[in-house]
Amino acid sequence: MNIISLWHITGWEFAALAFAALLVGFSKTAVSGANTVSLAIFAAVLPARASTGVLLPVLIAGDVLAVLTYRRHAHWPTLWRLFPAVAAGVVVGTLFLVWADDAVVRTSIGAILLLMAGVTVRRRRTAERTDDPDAVVTRAGRVKARSYGVLGGFTTMVANAGGPVMSLYLLSAGFRKLGFLGTSAFFFLIVNVSKVPFSAGLGLIDGRSLLLDAALVLFVVPGALLGKWAVHRINQRLFEQLVIAATVVGGLQLLLR
Repeated sequence: MNIISLWHITGWEFAALAFAALLVGFSKTAVSGANTVSLAIFAAVLPARASTGVLLPVLIAGDVLAVLTYRRHAHWPTLWRLFPAVAAGVVVGTLFLVWADDAVVRTSIGAILLLMAGVTVRRRRTAERTDDPDAVVTRAGRVKARSYGVLGGFTTMVANAGGPVMSLYLLSAGFRKLGFLGTSAFFFLIVNVSKVPFSAGLGLIDGRSLLLDAALVLFVVPGALLGKWAVHRINQRLFEQLVIAATVVGGLQLLLR
């Protein structure tokens, strides 16, 4: 069956989706947060509601590749601190979706991302850096983890846009490149897989969406390989600047859509 005719998209639109899938793979193994651009492409080419269901398996494919690449660098104490707050954020996001329309959702998330990017830049200019994530295991560190966790759960529930929020948290916690990528890889694999039953129950994932996913996943792999090659050629300062820049771009494109 022709996927392009099944979804009533043009060849150029499929090419845009393929590029977005490649960018997902790159973001998962190199610059986390860059896949906010993928969110915009999917929502522009496909119906907004359907796009979230198609994108989720593509994100999971990228998560699996990231875990295979950086599994030795995950920081599990940080993950365990985040998960309860993320669960609360998912509940808040679900309640928010009961009454909010697409415009309110996009504006809210865009504003949150820009605000948090600004806060992160300011904190990193005034605070003393630490290379040890365990150094944030304090009362203030736990409060910060809960705050970011709730926001991450909220944004991932309403728009698959939790990546930039968690990226900013891991940067603010002092993670270096490999620890950052390993921790975020396991975090998003667990969170995204847990969302599959809910998306399927809402009819967002079905046979038609999985056929399109089967074609798009092929482009995630070269994107992930490109990211793995690039990450070792990016110094820590540039890495952090790229993550923050990707977050700002994602926030702006949500506000301007």
